[in-house]
Amino acid sequence: METQLVRELLRERSRHATRALAVTLLGPLTVSGGVIWALFQPYRITLLHPHHQGFWWLAVEPPLLVVLVGVLFALLVAPGVIDDLESSGER
Repeated sequence: METQLVRELLRERSRHATRALAVTLLGPLTVSGGVIWALFQPYRITLLHPHHQGFWWLAVEPPLLVVLVGVLFALLVAPGVIDDLESSGER
C-alpha cells in the first residue's frame, strides 16, 4: 500500500514539474518567435531603414512587440504562475 502512495505522489510531482517547465518555456519561445519573425520579414523592422519615420513608427513594430511581451511574461508573470503551481502541488 505504501509503494502505491509513493508512486501516486511521484506521478503528481512529475505532472506539476511538466506544467512548470511549460510555463517557464513560454517566455523564451515567444521571444524566439519574435526574433524569427523579424529575420524572415526584415522589412517590418523600420529601424533598419528609418528615413522620415517618427518615433512611434520606429518603436511599435510587431516583431519587437512580440519580443517585449515574451520578456515581460518571463520576468513578471511566469514566476508567480510557477509559485502557484508549486503551492498547489504541496497540498
